[in-house]
Amino acid sequence: MSPLSPLERAFINRFQGGFPLTAEPYAELAQHLGTRQARLIDTIDGLLQRGLLSRFGPLFDAERLGGEVTLAALEVPPQRYPQVTAEVNALPAVAHNYRREHRLNMWFVIASEQPGGIAAAIAEIQQRTALPVYNFPRRQAFYLGLWLQLDANGHIDTRPAAQSEVTPENWRADALDRQLLRATQAGLPLCTDPWSVIARQVGSDAQQVLARLGAMLAAGVIRRIGAVPNHYRLGLRGNGMSVWDVPDDMAATLGQEIGALDCVSHCYLRPRHAGVWPYNLFAMLHGSDREVVNAKAEQIQQRLGRFCHGHEILFSSAVLKKTGLQLAA
Repeated sequence: MSPLSPLERAFINRFQGGFPLTAEPYAELAQHLGTRQARLIDTIDGLLQRGLLSRFGPLFDAERLGGEVTLAALEVPPQRYPQVTAEVNALPAVAHNYRREHRLNMWFVIASEQPGGIAAAIAEIQQRTALPVYNFPRRQAFYLGLWLQLDANGHIDTRPAAQSEVTPENWRADALDRQLLRATQAGLPLCTDPWSVIARQVGSDAQQVLARLGAMLAAGVIRRIGAVPNHYRLGLRGNGMSVWDVPDDMAATLGQEIGALDCVSHCYLRPRHAGVWPYNLFAMLHGSDREVVNAKAEQIQQRLGRFCHGHEILFSSAVLKKTGLQLAA
């Protein structure tokens, strides 16, 4: 990776969220960063072209739309891994897919805007691959909020988001909401007036686009609007899903404590699978290398103390897919 310019670094550090819903958003961002609008737009485009950003735009919450999200895993024979990867990634419902170092070596997120979409996707994957899918639906969420921080020396770390992005209530999306989500799910237009471009796509006007996006953001249908860094390409090489076996009757209390740690970017309670998977508490950890992640896991182990009956860290060795929620056309 070539070194980031001061402007690139400042943009990523400042605008992983908080993109302004104003008439001239890029001009406002440029003013915050002490540059010209045209230069900022070129900078964002360059980060996308180099793969340092996965995308730039809104992040959606399928559950807030009345849909479903789950984490699932497969045990894939090594000789079949490329074929199974292609089969799983071909499903639009698969939003993210990672290779992890474990017996269960493929982990993917399935997101559906409609109830029943998860079951249908799992059935299709099992039919395509002839492999059992282990489903790990979220039983309880304790924290979600990864924000990367880069310094002038090229070091990268994580810090907590300004606030938890977990939101509990559903939203009744109308036809315009869904058109807007489809129009922006791949990212925002990089131009001086993005709202007019989107408005033409959905048959509305810029003021209505701004109003509806603002309402969805306030309701949590859109979690945040901003840069989505590719943490692998930026140098965050240690990425581990730490999993913990804790007493079920203490899991909610312990999950709240672990989710509050600065080193944890995601923390959930998920089901066990008898004979295959003994863990019920999941906490995502990121660092510049595996040694950093192991040190963060040690913090969790110390906090859990005698309530920790076992744990593992499943390090990711490849990003197989990363698109986010994709609504049907």
